[in-house]
Amino acid sequence: MNIKAGNFYFIKDEFFEVIKDKELMVNKENGYMRPCYYCFKDNRNNGLYWFIPVSSKVEKYKAIYDKKLERYKRVDTIAFGYIYGRKSAFLIQNMFPTTMEYIKEQYIKQNKEVTINDDLKKELNTKANRVLELVKAGNKNFVFPDIINIEKILLDKDHT
Repeated sequence: MNIKAGNFYFIKDEFFEVIKDKELMVNKENGYMRPCYYCFKDNRNNGLYWFIPVSSKVEKYKAIYDKKLERYKRVDTIAFGYIYGRKSAFLIQNMFPTTMEYIKEQYIKQNKEVTINDDLKKELNTKANRVLELVKAGNKNFVFPDIINIEKILLDKDHT
């Protein structure tokens, strides 16, 4: 499978069984595969891809976003945009890395790759990379999953 940054994918259940981080948004497959995840490439580690969960609960996350905006004047942990004509919340606060072996399949709808516009891609990539830099500098409270530990598990697994 050819992974394209900026597209959407589904993650295998096996990933969540191996990683065991209670803060990850796990798969819910009652007739539909969800959540889907926005993908961007890791700038430092060739074999890692980062995934941002997407939620349809826009009002819920808009309320959280507004509270954070009022308090901090800027919010990089949540973004909003349209996927296939439907407004969605991009939960950068729940992002995580993984490798090719745990990517189940690309999100395809009506025989087309599901994607987003370039402005939204740029916003997501900018915010996610900013959050990653903060976390790697020791500010781990920007994301819920322990992404430093997940990254370590994946990189150690790759080299054993």
